[in-house]
Amino acid sequence: MSKDSDKIVFSGMRPTGSPHLGHLAGALRNWLKLQEEYTCYFCIVTWHAFSSEYQNSKSIQQFTFEYAVDWLSIGLDPNKCVMLVQSDIKEHAELFLLLSMTIPLPWLQRVPTFKEMQKTIKGKDLNTFGFLGYPVLQTADIILYKASLVPVGEDQAYHLELAREITRRFNRFYGEIFPEPQMLLTEVPKLAGTDGRKMSNSLGNIIYLKDSAEVIRKKITPMVTDVRRKKRTDPGVPEDCPVFTLHKAFVPREKRDELAKGCLTAGIGCLDCKNVLIEALIELLSPFWDKRREYIKHPDTVRDILQEGNKKAREVAAKTMEEVRRAIGI
Repeated sequence: MSKDSDKIVFSGMRPTGSPHLGHLAGALRNWLKLQEEYTCYFCIVTWHAFSSEYQNSKSIQQFTFEYAVDWLSIGLDPNKCVMLVQSDIKEHAELFLLLSMTIPLPWLQRVPTFKEMQKTIKGKDLNTFGFLGYPVLQTADIILYKASLVPVGEDQAYHLELAREITRRFNRFYGEIFPEPQMLLTEVPKLAGTDGRKMSNSLGNIIYLKDSAEVIRKKITPMVTDVRRKKRTDPGVPEDCPVFTLHKAFVPREKRDELAKGCLTAGIGCLDCKNVLIEALIELLSPFWDKRREYIKHPDTVRDILQEGNKKAREVAAKTMEEVRRAIGI
């Protein structure tokens, strides 16, 4: 398949914990398709992680390595995409600084996720300039490579619209340097974690990609299901079952429809339903686990891939910043 060389895709993940099923369903499966179609930059956004993990910053390096290992193990190909580490490309910080000089403060104060994450993430002081400026750094990440497409779910649409607004403002002042990034809307399944809430590293309710078959079984078996099913003979509603969000993401539709019918009629028990999910996940992740073990045995290979990706990214970033400096006059 020939790529659309005029279309550049940028996307990233924060290394605040090991990659999990939410990353696979919400982004990685889509990235595998995108790397076949476009010029793609996939970034481990370490400075974004630092904005919330500054009191535990030494963990970021280990998680950065784990993200690289898991990305490669799931099928990202360094010959088809550029894998990079944000903090290794200093131009990200320079462009962030320049953008921040031009952005009205109310633009950032109105971002809904700023207050939401302050409430959701407990035990951390997120009332910092860096966390408030998160969307500006995010914009710098995207436009540094002149990305025209950014894969996002509907819950991230506001951030991308703000990035477009920031880009337009910069271009008005200094000329049409950057294309306005367009939203590549992707379906992001809302996966329930082991406690029934949205799966998130910050909530500690994760099923990790690296979890063994035994660990996956232990995590899923006790998960809460539809509260209507207090007894085996009670019918349930699949749409109200946290476990069924995982079925939607990882169980084939035909089997999923069969399970839904069984739930509605009490024809199948919750444990039987969970076992189908567990086996589907084990089958899906077994090839990943095999590849992961090999990459873990050869950490230098992983680091070399990141260094090569950083080199490619740095060349593009340096050219962009030369253009930006000329336009600004600094």
